[in-house]
Amino acid sequence: QVQLAESGGGLVRTGDSLRLSCAASGRTISTSAMGWFRQAPGKEREFVAFITSGTGIPYYADSVKGRFTISRDIAKNTLYLQMNSLKPEDTAVYYCASKEGSASKEGSAYGYWGQGTQVTVSS
Repeated sequence: QVQLAESGGGLVRTGDSLRLSCAASGRTISTSAMGWFRQAPGKEREFVAFITSGTGIPYYADSVKGRFTISRDIAKNTLYLQMNSLKPEDTAVYYCASKEGSASKEGSAYGYWGQGTQVTVSS
């Protein structure tokens, strides 16, 4: 089975940057569609970004487009989310997820999830 472990969250101020990591085991991420999702207090989980299997094409939610970058390091079997120009509304627990087949914006389509890492952005 696939195991995912997020890290890199923390407390930052508006305009700061963070890079989240998601270390995968059990399957190479090069053959998996990988996604980042987040959940803020009192809100449902929402899509942030995904990267396709194979050629690794990224896709972003409108709320983060131009500020966040999803990428992967195949040799390290690790997924990343570079977060720039952070805003208080980015505050959430961030989760990475993995699935077979085509990438998706729907969290329910993903079969494997990490435990999450907290990102807090103060104003």
